[in-house]
Amino acid sequence: MTKTELIKNQCKQLNLTALSARLDEILADAQNKNVSYLELIKTLMEEEINHRQEKDMAKRTHQARLPLCYNLDLYNFTVNNGLEKKQLNQLRELHWLEQNYNLILMGPSGTGKTYIAAGLCFDAVHKGFRAYFKTMEALIKVLKMKDMTRTAGNEYKRILRSHLLVIDDIMMFPVTQQDAVAFFNLVNELHDKTSLIITTNKSPIEWTDVLKDSVLTTALLDRILYRCEIIKLTGKSYRMENRKTIFE
Repeated sequence: MTKTELIKNQCKQLNLTALSARLDEILADAQNKNVSYLELIKTLMEEEINHRQEKDMAKRTHQARLPLCYNLDLYNFTVNNGLEKKQLNQLRELHWLEQNYNLILMGPSGTGKTYIAAGLCFDAVHKGFRAYFKTMEALIKVLKMKDMTRTAGNEYKRILRSHLLVIDDIMMFPVTQQDAVAFFNLVNELHDKTSLIITTNKSPIEWTDVLKDSVLTTALLDRILYRCEIIKLTGKSYRMENRKTIFE
């Protein structure tokens, strides 16, 4: 066994997967450039660190469960929905997340609420935050099943440890009293620890109609609105304005 092969085996034993895969290439490049031992060690360490960062980013992006469209670099600023480019860029800096602020994106269907929320979630993941995207329906399902299945239980624990939770289409459908209480308990648990992005087509004052409990609604809003920016989106549905057809 050559020394290179021995080093590769040692890399595998230490779980240095990037070094094991690219050792020959890195050594050849170092020899051609006649780099110092310290420079070689630095290159080897950077290779492994970059690989682990990319792997971690991919894992966190997968766990975030983002919808198909989330890249705000492709945001169409010609769409007139009331959100200015300067405002979106300021949101993407994520200072509000660092300060534990919540965001409510409120407006008619098709005005970009989900796209913006998912994009901010992806930006948060890219900057190293633990962020998750859930529809209200999916979140209620996790709350129902967290004590019954390991998958839901683990997902619930991840949510509790998150820096950001996006809740899409909140209060779109009626919920039972039991589900409403479970949702309140989650928000109460996350209060002042995890930022929320909420998308809704109903104003907070209309949430009572969905929850059927004014006391619970007041307590819920008290926690959400304490440190919160409400962004009202307007205009026509982007999907309806740009609907596709099978005919040429």
